[in-house]
Formats: sequence, structure tokens, C-alpha cells
Amino acid sequence: MTTNAFLADCRARLAFDLLSNTWNAVVLWALRDGPGRPGELRARIGGISPKVLTETLRRLEFNGLVERHAYAEAPPRVEYELTELGRTLLGPIDAFGAWAFEHGDEVMAAQDRAGG
Repeated sequence: MTTNAFLADCRARLAFDLLSNTWNAVVLWALRDGPGRPGELRARIGGISPKVLTETLRRLEFNGLVERHAYAEAPPRVEYELTELGRTLLGPIDAFGAWAFEHGDEVMAAQDRAGG
């Protein structure tokens, strides 16, 4: 694929949009080992508000990456789980994480140089 085709392809843009939102990738990664309730996910992730987690889960569900399971119990229980499609993003997310681990210090040093 050429660079121009990459820029013009809405499917490529869709993929970039899915991974450009920080919380999308974080929530998908938090669900990699199995289903989770919202409170469990907040504990696994840390630093995410209930509102942002809910918005992120809804966005991921809308895109077919996460399934919501509601159980008719007292009190009601809800769990979220990766779909097969959602699981296909774990490889790219892992690759981005590996890149960040390897090059994060270089990026932060560049930011320091640019900022001051």
C-alpha cells in the first residue's frame, strides 16, 4: 500500500481512530485475560473515571470490539468481554506497547528538549 492510499483509505483511518484514543487500547488490553465488571476494570486500569470508562466501553461495543453481558441478578451485574474482533487488536496494541517500552525514553527526552 502506498502512502497516498494509506491516507485516502477510510478503513486505515478507522484503525488509527480506534487506537488513537488512549482509553480504547487500555480498556481492550485490560480485558485480554477475560471478562470484567466495570469496578474490576477500573481497578485493573487505574486513573480512569467511571464516566470515561463507561464512554469507552460503549464506544468499543459500538465498534464491535467488546460485548456487554447483563445478568438479571439482585443487584444487577454487568460484565464486558472482548469479541473475536476485539481480540485481533491485542497484537497491534502489544506491538505499540513494546515500541513505547523500547523508545519511550527517547520520546520523553525529545519532549524535554522541545519544551525547555
